[in-house]
Amino acid sequence: MSHVKQHEVSILDYEKTGHQTIFVQFLGMDAITGKNFAGEVKFVGSMPYGDLIHPKRTFLSTECREHVQAWLIDKYCSGAFN
Repeated sequence: MSHVKQHEVSILDYEKTGHQTIFVQFLGMDAITGKNFAGEVKFVGSMPYGDLIHPKRTFLSTECREHVQAWLIDKYCSGAFN
């Protein structure tokens, strides 16, 4: 029986600032590359921005970048940063 690794993401901390902005620090593991990562995004409204989830600036695999971005948006929409 083989064990398929999955991408991992955990929230370290978050901070609300003015103008509907939230900074979120997180860490995780890219299952494709096997490497751990840590990063920060800034939510403006409901959209996250940051180098780690930017398609041309990230060192994460495409699959992991997409997973992290979707995971963060899901957390935001579920009220995790309220």
